[in-house]
Amino acid sequence: MKKNFRMKAVLGIITVLGAAMLAGCGSKKDDGKYTVGIGQFAEHFSLDNCREGFIEGLKEEGFVEGENLEILYDNANGEGTIASQINQSYVGKKADLICAIATPMAQAAFTAVKNTDIPVIYTAITDPVKAKLANSDGSSIGNISGTSDKLPVEEQLKMIREMLPDAKKLGIMYTSMEVNSEASVEEYKALAGNYGFEIVELAVSTSQDIPLAADALIKKADCITMITDNTVVSALPVILEKAKAAKIPVFGSEIEQVKRGCVAAMGLDYVALGKQTGKMAAKVLKGEAKASEIKFEEIEGASLYINTEACENFGVESSEDILAKAAEVMEEISE
Repeated sequence: MKKNFRMKAVLGIITVLGAAMLAGCGSKKDDGKYTVGIGQFAEHFSLDNCREGFIEGLKEEGFVEGENLEILYDNANGEGTIASQINQSYVGKKADLICAIATPMAQAAFTAVKNTDIPVIYTAITDPVKAKLANSDGSSIGNISGTSDKLPVEEQLKMIREMLPDAKKLGIMYTSMEVNSEASVEEYKALAGNYGFEIVELAVSTSQDIPLAADALIKKADCITMITDNTVVSALPVILEKAKAAKIPVFGSEIEQVKRGCVAAMGLDYVALGKQTGKMAAKVLKGEAKASEIKFEEIEGASLYINTEACENFGVESSEDILAKAAEVMEEISE
C-alpha cells in the first residue's frame, strides 16, 4: 500500500510539473502575442522596402505591431560580425521567428538558431542554394525558408540592347565576398553573348574600394548595370555621379534605383517581395506549416521602370515604343 501511495504521489508531481512546463513553453501563443526579430544586413532602399513589405504582409495576415506583435529591428550596416551578434540576441530574447534580410544576415541567422526551435524566414536572397540555405530542389536544409530576389537577367539584357543598340561592353561591379553577387555575374556572362554584349566585371572587397573601382569600370564599359549587391547598391550615388560625368549610362536592378537616377530597369518590386515573405512568415506563426516544410519562393514577374530625367542626363533616347512598355515612368530624380 505504501508503495502504491508513493507511486501515485510521484506520478501526480510529474503530471503537475509537465503541465507547468507545457504552459511555460506555450505562453506566448496562449496569450496571442508574438515577437519577431528583423535583422537587416545593410542600410539601403531595396532592403528597407523589403522590411516595410514584410511588416505589411504580416499585418494583412493579422499580426499587427503594437497589438499582438512586437518587432525587434536591427541593422548590421554591412558588418558580418554585427549580423551574427544581432541574431544571437534574438535567440537570447527567445523570438518566435527571425526575419533575415539579405544573404549574409540569413546565413548568420541560420547558424544562430541551430539547436533551437526558432524558425527563420529570409528575403532578398538571390540564390538560396548557392548560399547553402536550401537544397537544389528548393526544399529547406533546416528550420529556414524564405524568398529569392533572383534577377530577370535575360529581360534586362534585352531591354538594355533595345535602349542602347550600339553598346558593346556592359560593366558590372560586385562584392567578391557575396556568393549571390557572383552567381548573378555568372548568369550575365552566360547570356550576354546572345545580345551582343561583352561583360566587363570588377570586384570590390569593401565600400571604400568603390570610388576607384567606379573610375576604372567607367573607362572600360559602354554602360553599367547594377545587380542586387548590398555593398555596391549602398554606394549607388557615388557610381551615378561618376558615370553621369562620363556619360556612361547606368541601369538599375529595381524600381528604387531608377527613382534615384538609373536610366531604367527590368526590375523587381521589393515591397511586393517583402509582403510575400511576410505572408510566408504568418503561416509559420499560425502553425499552418513549419519553415522546414516550405520550399523557398521566387517573386514572379519583372516590370520595366524608366526615368526620363536620367535618360537626358546620360544622353539616352527613350523612344515612345519603349516608354509604352513601362509599368512606371518617372520624370524626375528623387533624392
